[in-house]
This record gives sequence, structure tokens and C-alpha cells, in this order.
Amino acid sequence: MSILIDSVTPHTPAAKAGIRAGDRLVAVNGNLIHDVLDYRFYMIDTSLTVEVEREGKPLSFHIKKEEYDELGLEFTDYLMDRQHHCANKCVFCFVDQLPKGMRETLYFKDDDSRMSFLFGSYVTLTNMTDEDIARIIKMHISPINISVHATNPDLRVELMKNPRSGEVLKYIPQLAAHHIRINAQIVICPGLNDGEELRRSLWDLGQYAPEVQSIALVPVGLTGHREGLYPLRMMTPEEAADCIRIADEFGEEMLRRHGSRIAFCADELYLIAGLPLPDYGYYEDFDQLGNGVGTTAMLRDEFASALSMEDGDEEESHFALATGEAAAPLLRELLETAREKFPHRQLTVYGVPNITFGGGVNVTGLVCGRDIIEYLRDKPLYQGLILPEIMLRDEKDKFLDDSTPYDVAEALHTPVFVAGMDGADLLDALLGLTPPLA
Repeated sequence: MSILIDSVTPHTPAAKAGIRAGDRLVAVNGNLIHDVLDYRFYMIDTSLTVEVEREGKPLSFHIKKEEYDELGLEFTDYLMDRQHHCANKCVFCFVDQLPKGMRETLYFKDDDSRMSFLFGSYVTLTNMTDEDIARIIKMHISPINISVHATNPDLRVELMKNPRSGEVLKYIPQLAAHHIRINAQIVICPGLNDGEELRRSLWDLGQYAPEVQSIALVPVGLTGHREGLYPLRMMTPEEAADCIRIADEFGEEMLRRHGSRIAFCADELYLIAGLPLPDYGYYEDFDQLGNGVGTTAMLRDEFASALSMEDGDEEESHFALATGEAAAPLLRELLETAREKFPHRQLTVYGVPNITFGGGVNVTGLVCGRDIIEYLRDKPLYQGLILPEIMLRDEKDKFLDDSTPYDVAEALHTPVFVAGMDGADLLDALLGLTPPLA
């Protein structure tokens, strides 16, 4: 096997050694390179023998460099291999609930351990083999993010509709035994893996602490596009409160044993239950922000910190901000705390209903451009509309429905600004400091 080298960065060790674009990478220090994990692991050393093929002929290059310095090779695909497709048919799969007409890449279900290490995505382990686990242990790649959902093997098979899903639970103690840190998530489906099954899952995972360093409890997300799918329903307030109680009981014991709660509920569970959210200190290292765990506490703390460093002014400004329905009350609450310092600055927050997804979807990151246009068409936007960048893909250019911020600006006849949404960014939006679209 060999991997095509797309380009070689000038003035890097590889370029100075004479490796060229179009060469095919075969091995580093005698280790065959199959993908990005092999490449990243074996290029760390200070003394390298890099084997390539050039026009079918083998060549070797001996390279000296500083430890961890980039070698300088670039590849057509960052994984250097095809992305691994999910082999499960989870009853709660969000991709299966997507409406038609979204961005094509959204319909690809990945379950790739390399994506976990590179980008923090979660894997179910069902695509992995004993050899894959051995490689992770050898490279000591840590942490790994695992979608567990249930530690009862039979229940996990029922949830994921994959006969391997119960068997591969054996990899969790193997990883923990070699001090590979694990962030776990449990998507809670009422009537399936809540109650006593949730308690079992937490205590089963807790025996591998501190290597299991965090567990996120996330309520199942259901769109309005579930025709022909497993009959799931949203959690009731009582069920959400019960999950929080179970997590707190477990967390208190883990705190006593290990100095960490380990299990944390997503903010959405507290909102469903109608219970107050914990304060900033509760969330320790915020390991599960990507699962919506502690985002409210962090935003409150960031906004208060940013506001404390401002002197205030008497200037006037008024902008509009589009967000998801779930976040709108919190943003309004935070902005109200700035009124004393900035009495004439206004930021009108619009919670945009998610018509595209329907169902119970109300988070900011899933709001589509078409919904913003429709909802705000007849509403005052003042000096311009601010859009949280979480609504857009990484390139900050498109919503999930492939519309763009420019489409929104044109349809609503208003300047549009794209902002981050940490506490300082929210204050900048209030003060009119968010940069306009280029």
C-alpha cells in the first residue's frame, strides 16, 4: 500500500530531503503508513527514514528534524484513507431523521475512530477490530470519545441494531487498562435506556474511572421527519428529573472516590425538567461541551467576565440577533445584566422556530437559512442582523440547507454579521463590534 503525496511544503524537512509531490508514501522508519494516525505517530521522531515510490521505483530519504516538527507532506485527504461508514442502524439516529434537500454530506453516517482523535467526534466501536484497539494502545492516542448508550449488551444491540454492538463493549476495559482516557456519551431514549438501565450503565462505566473521565447524558433529539422509524418520544419533565437524580447520586459517589463527578447531564435535561442549571464550578473541566453540557454556565461566566472589563458608555445602537428557540431566553437574560453599563445599547434576540427540522429541534446549530428568512421577513432588524457562526459549517459560508448569510442579507434587505457566541462575542454583538460580512 502507498499513499499519494499531494504536495510538499517548501523549506520543510521533507522538501529539503528531496521528496516531491506525486511521490507515494510507503513507510516511516520501517512502519507501513496506512492512514493519518500512522503518519502522525511515526513522524514524531527526530531521525526518520522515509520510504516512497517515485514512478514505481522505491526511494529512501534520511531526515533529521526536531521532535514534533512537521515533516511537510500534504495529502489529498486528511484521513489519507476512505472515511469509515457507520455500520449501525440506531433507533435514535439523527441522520435518519433529516429532511430532504439538505447539504449532501450531512447524509453520510461516519463512525471513524480517526475522526474522534482529530475532531472529537464519537465512535460506537462497532467498526473496530482487535488490531485497531492494539494500535490505539500502542500509540497511546487519548482521549477517545465513545457513544456507549447502554452497557447491557442485549440492550445495546436493541438500541443500535448491530449484533456486534454488545460484544465490542469489551474494548472499554482494555482501553482503560492501558490508561487511554475515555469520554462517553449516553443518548437517553425514554422507556429504553433510562431508569435502572441508566443506573447500570453509569456504574458499569464508573468502575473504569478515572480512565473513564466523563459521561454525558443527552436527551434523544427527534425531528418531524420520522416516518417509518422506531416509535420514540420526547422525555417528560418527570423522566428528565429522574435522569438528573440518577446522575447526581452517581456523581456524588464518584466525587468521593475519585475527586470528579464524571457524569454530567446536558443543559437540555434541566430545561426539560424545569430545574435550575448548576453553576460554573459544578462542571469541572467542561469535557463535554460538545454535548451541550455546561454551555449555559460557561456562557454566563464568560459574559460576566467580559462585562466586568468594560466601563460602559452612553452611545446608542440597536441590532437584531437570530438564535435557536432554546437559547433565546438565556441570551435575553444575559443582555439585561448589561443595561446598567450600556443603557442605550440594544440587541433584540429572535428565537427562530426550526420549521425545516420540525419536531422538538430548537437548538441554534440546526437553524437553517430558509427558516431565518421566513421568520424574520416582517420583523424589525434595526442596524443589521447578527448570526451565530454555529449555524454555519466550518468554512462559515453555508447553513445546513446550503443557503448562505448573503442569501439572508439579500432576502431581508439588511446588513448581516457573523459572530462567535461565547460571552465576549455576545457582548461585542451588543456593542456593535461584530465585523460585517466580507
